[in-house]
Amino acid sequence: MNRTEARERIMQLLYQMDIQGDYSRECRERYLEANFRKNSQREYADQLSDAVADHIGEIDERLNAISSKWNTKRMAKVDLAIARLALGEIFYMDAIPDAVAINEAVDLAKKYSTDESRRFINGILGQIVKKKDEPNSELDIGN
Repeated sequence: MNRTEARERIMQLLYQMDIQGDYSRECRERYLEANFRKNSQREYADQLSDAVADHIGEIDERLNAISSKWNTKRMAKVDLAIARLALGEIFYMDAIPDAVAINEAVDLAKKYSTDESRRFINGILGQIVKKKDEPNSELDIGN
């Protein structure tokens, strides 16, 4: 399994956790054990799923700050899972370049969502990356 395939599986985990309303470590561990057993991407999957689950509130605040007309409660669940995954990489995984996180998110949206969603994901993530390092930005949450 390569990193792109690992992202796809983590996106599916985030979607499942959102649908079930369960972001517990036990839920993540069951999924990761079933999908990443003896896999070279297991460490990455652990780090990313933990980052998103541990910072879900901050990630959603950032999404809501940028997308005031289309907040996380109104976003399609697949799009929300993709955006959360990308923001987990952008804010909590320093080894992943922002451009890679955005590109991979757009590719996931192409595969699992609509053309409008692909553009939405690209636009919202691009805005967040542009504003993330601005002093006193509305995105300066818990960092």
